[in-house]
Amino acid sequence: MTKQAIIEQTIEAINQLPNDKAEEIYEFADYVRKRYEEYQLTSEIQSLIADSSSFNFLNKEDDLTHSQI
Repeated sequence: MTKQAIIEQTIEAINQLPNDKAEEIYEFADYVRKRYEEYQLTSEIQSLIADSSSFNFLNKEDDLTHSQI
């Protein structure tokens, strides 16, 4: 099923519900959207960090250990 078909069928179903039930569906959809946005943001931040050389000094554990002696 295409996204457009899902949207159209969902709208049809919502139109048959009372207002309070339609609002529950909206709140759930908004919750799912926000969770997805947070997931995307977290994934993008992790990719940026993984690709960055800013934290390469953390890979040089021997340097840190010997410099403290």
